[in-house]
Amino acid sequence: MKNKLAKLIDVKSIVTLLLTTVFCTLAVRRDISAEQFITIFTVVISFYFGTQYQKNNKNNEEDNYHDN
Repeated sequence: MKNKLAKLIDVKSIVTLLLTTVFCTLAVRRDISAEQFITIFTVVISFYFGTQYQKNNKNNEEDNYHDN
């Protein structure tokens, strides 16, 4: 459980959550349009999940290398 919490609190996760909160707030207040929100949100989420995928893929490759 502590390991999952530690992973959640890494910098990328914090930045992603903060940006999501800020842009949701701006969208609700109608300070930005829905189109702008979707564009920005898509970039942020894609970056976050892309880096997570790359990190997991790298870890799997290292595990496979050590198993052989």
